[in-house]
Amino acid sequence: MPDETARWSVEIDRDVCMGSGMCIVYAPGTFEHDDETKAVMIDPPGDPLDAVRTAVQACPTGALRLVTDENDAGGA
Repeated sequence: MPDETARWSVEIDRDVCMGSGMCIVYAPGTFEHDDETKAVMIDPPGDPLDAVRTAVQACPTGALRLVTDENDAGGA
């Protein structure tokens, strides 16, 4: 599990995103919907890493992928 100091980002597959909003429920400081009701990152450190991880795991379509220094070659 990456620690809070690890650099991280979230990759969003906009072709897969259906706009369920689960990412916004769990990490509202990090995600929002754009005008197409697709997930976008508004502030990568907007929420604690654990909240972002939960948001990624809660995505019903798997459109989100957490990428860290520790796993930049693999999935979250």
